[in-house]
Amino acid sequence: MAARSAMLTLLLSAILAVGGAAAAKAESSGKLRQGFYSHSCPRAEQLVARYARRHVPRSPSLAATLLRTHFHDCFVRGCDASVLLNGRKKNNGEAEKEAAPNLTLRGFAFLDGAKALVEEECPGVVSCADVLALAARDAVAAIGGPFWKVPTGRRDGRVSRKQEALDQIPAPTMNFTALLASFRSKGLELPDLVWLSGAHTIGIAHCDSFGERLYNFTGRGGAGDADPSLDTAYAATLRRTKCATPTDNTTIVEMDPGSFLTFDLGYYRGLLKRRGLFQSDAALITDAAARADVESVAKGPPEVFFQVFARSMVRLGMVGVKTGAQGEIRRHCAVVNG
Repeated sequence: MAARSAMLTLLLSAILAVGGAAAAKAESSGKLRQGFYSHSCPRAEQLVARYARRHVPRSPSLAATLLRTHFHDCFVRGCDASVLLNGRKKNNGEAEKEAAPNLTLRGFAFLDGAKALVEEECPGVVSCADVLALAARDAVAAIGGPFWKVPTGRRDGRVSRKQEALDQIPAPTMNFTALLASFRSKGLELPDLVWLSGAHTIGIAHCDSFGERLYNFTGRGGAGDADPSLDTAYAATLRRTKCATPTDNTTIVEMDPGSFLTFDLGYYRGLLKRRGLFQSDAALITDAAARADVESVAKGPPEVFFQVFARSMVRLGMVGVKTGAQGEIRRHCAVVNG
């Protein structure tokens, strides 16, 4: 027990040191900073937090979708709220929203409501990108998950392209090598991959996003052609109770069965039982270093996961940010100004 505790302490210390250094570097560069709106819109963060506390408990699944929206936004053109833009004639009407990975995103009305509050208080001051980053944090906190400080000062992008989302958002079919390369292309590292994947503890999926693992993994077809890396009994249960066909795009499956509305360690414990839904989930235990992190957190107290997840969320929120004249402050998050 003492050895396990020491290992967890060392793990946490190492991850916090890496995350802290990255955060300090970003803030010292003037890109983002804590309290960016302290003078121009002092109640901005408070307004978003109150809005989340009022609405998320009534619809707790919002926490997962807002986290996912923030993640998908940051992986395409940086954290600039480009995922919130509607299509325009200039790009053939095909914005990031129309890309397959984003078709199941929701919560846009929630974000519009939060943005309207800060616009009423401080017109033209707070970016949609910052509203999204804050809302993702506050929604997770509203369901009892971790809380992290969000450096602000992002500007909103003016371009949103479907193909870029298709090319850059990590796919659920990726192996470990492809996943790590995707994260590193955004300035993130292996620990970030492991900890940010932990958001799946409150995630849901549709059968068509992992159906081939149940029925057609090698191309032979049928129930006997399941992914051998997926627990046999779990695969059988999914086929029997959830996914009658591999192309079902309406049935919802919990990524952390039994506690998908609770931010806990269930996702990591499920991975070690070979019950991760996506190939990209299962991939985390195919790499020795990633598996060691998964095992350490799965066996430890939730507080360790909360802290490392929070650090990686700060790092994610700094990916490719636009500041100053690089972007604008949209009045409405779905359309560019002018």
